[in-house]
Amino acid sequence: MAVGLKKDTLHIALVGNPNSGKSSLFNALTGLNQKVGNFPGVTVDKKTGMSELAPGHAVNIIDLPGTYSLYPKRGDEWVTYKVLLNQDPSIKADMVILLVDASNLKRNLLFCSQIIDLKIPVVVALTMMDLAAKKGIEIDVDGLERELGIPVVAVNPRKNKGIPQLKKMVEMRARQINLAPPRAFIANQMQANGAIQDVKRLFPEISDYTAIHYLINHEHFDLPQNVQNRIEAIEADHTFNHTRIQADEILQRYGRIKQIMQHTVSEPDPLEKTLFTERLDKLFLDRTWGYIILLGVLFLLFQSVFWIAQFPMDAIDWTFSQLGGWLGHQLPEAWWSDLLINGLLAGLSGILVFVPQIMILFGLITILEDTGYMARISFLTDKLMRKVGLNGKSVMPMISGFACAVPAIMSTRNIENRKERLLTILITPLMSCSARLPVYTILIALVIPRKDVLGIFGLQGLVMMGLYMLGLVMAMIVSYVAKWFINLKEKSFFILELPIYRAPRWNNVVVTMINKARIFVMDAGKVIMVISLILWALSSFGPGHRSDVSARYEQQMQQHPDQAAALKKEKQAAMLENSYAGILGKVVEPVIRPLGYDWKIGIALITSFAAREVFVGTMATLYSVEGGKDADRQTLRQRMLSARREDGTPVYTLAAGVSLMIFYVLAMQCMSTLAVVRRETRSWKWPAIQVVYMTGLAYVVSLIAYQLLR
Repeated sequence: MAVGLKKDTLHIALVGNPNSGKSSLFNALTGLNQKVGNFPGVTVDKKTGMSELAPGHAVNIIDLPGTYSLYPKRGDEWVTYKVLLNQDPSIKADMVILLVDASNLKRNLLFCSQIIDLKIPVVVALTMMDLAAKKGIEIDVDGLERELGIPVVAVNPRKNKGIPQLKKMVEMRARQINLAPPRAFIANQMQANGAIQDVKRLFPEISDYTAIHYLINHEHFDLPQNVQNRIEAIEADHTFNHTRIQADEILQRYGRIKQIMQHTVSEPDPLEKTLFTERLDKLFLDRTWGYIILLGVLFLLFQSVFWIAQFPMDAIDWTFSQLGGWLGHQLPEAWWSDLLINGLLAGLSGILVFVPQIMILFGLITILEDTGYMARISFLTDKLMRKVGLNGKSVMPMISGFACAVPAIMSTRNIENRKERLLTILITPLMSCSARLPVYTILIALVIPRKDVLGIFGLQGLVMMGLYMLGLVMAMIVSYVAKWFINLKEKSFFILELPIYRAPRWNNVVVTMINKARIFVMDAGKVIMVISLILWALSSFGPGHRSDVSARYEQQMQQHPDQAAALKKEKQAAMLENSYAGILGKVVEPVIRPLGYDWKIGIALITSFAAREVFVGTMATLYSVEGGKDADRQTLRQRMLSARREDGTPVYTLAAGVSLMIFYVLAMQCMSTLAVVRRETRSWKWPAIQVVYMTGLAYVVSLIAYQLLR
């Protein structure tokens, strides 16, 4: 009997095999009404979003991790499994939208058949129909729906085709929410009838197939101890054999799937010419050309960050320098005007000037992911990774580390081997994240001339790529050494399904660029701004003897009015040096002097432990306070270029600049990364090891670089 839609919000689980188009469908259904969190008790991402099936009928869509079957192996697969088996106390899935890849129908129907036998209300979204057509595969959708006994809707989320029909079907199915699929896919009760019946006496509402899973995986379910003992007794009474049952079930399912495909699917001769994707893979996955193309792609990536972002960055920098100069001459000399110009405005310029590069970097990475090339990088580098104790799955977190180490480390959950996962976590912070990009940019602009190499390659872009490659090479070396000290022995397998090549979804690229820029401005920006204001206070105030310094210079300016301008500049430098920030910098200066750094850089290194990108905000604040109104119309780069040591030599020489860039490549300077490593490893041991080895490595290599180049 049909029932109306429930008053409470309907919860619909979105499930499917990896690379079946699940993310695209989730985005198409929910748009920007999405939230990202973690499943309670496990470190696996949880994406949820609201979707309106019809006016006034909103549902909650839960995007579950991709899985190939109901026999989980990884942590993310267990998340999906527990939700489908109704064993996750935080999520109750009222219905399932199951994605089935039409171009890999046989494999996808295995998972589909298991969902059917759980007796959960389900609607199948048949994706990749365009790819199936290219392969010469023809599917009778109506016939498939009859054979399966559940609704089937063909969709193309990337082109928004079939989405209204899918919503309509889900709404109709929601009105019959209490009606499970009418027939079982296979005769599950024949597997172990006696044991199934005994379990169903404990849980009368479950299906025969669900009872089998209670027998196999009840230890992983949150059940009372007396119920656990009863299931154990049922297994013993009926000599329930997990392995035999699972093997028999899979054979029966594939036998039934073969029959269905004979009736509903027309496939071409397998000897027909290969697809465009396969022809491209012969080039991109070649052991020689593949690596050459990969280096070319990385080179273009980093060159583009400079080429495209140069003009908007110069415009933002010029705007803030002009605004600072104008305010400096319009506002009276007071502490609040100094706070506004040298605190707030300097901090804000240190944030916004790098937004173009952040957007471009993330936009290009999104294009690589959308086109399917990112997965090829994992496959191509698997052999190299194994030589240093990793495997191809380690590459994706490492590449993600170019954006941010925090989600990159979280993505290592997909690595089943514990040793390889731990090694990946340990070395991922060596990848140059987007937070380092502002540091590299300002230092490269200071010490590397803007000229071409061989007439076509920008020297600054080559140096930028060199910094990223240095982090990658050092990560390989560290992993090779560390693998001998981590005594975990597990077999390692690398199985990766390569997605087809597709044109990037430009709307997705634009949305990602805007979101990443917003995150940078709101999250990193808040940290930069707070530290900029704290630094302004530390730089503007100091111990009692600071007033004596001020009085001495005032007296000299009265005695020598012809030298007032020079004395005023000396006074500002002396006041900064005798401030609380200056005293702190002088304390650390002896340790960092061998690296070519002065006390101002020492302050920046300390503040950078909150977040690496704070370096630029720190420099902006320090040089603004030191320069006063006379420097308000100068850009940060101009102020840093004119910085001098006590002996009159430039602070930012080639040797000092390269040393500082190398330090930022290798040092652990991110509290958020340490926090996520602690959460993922459930120990403070590994974050402590990271701080020690990365800081020591950064100091030694930077010292060598400075001494060689000075």
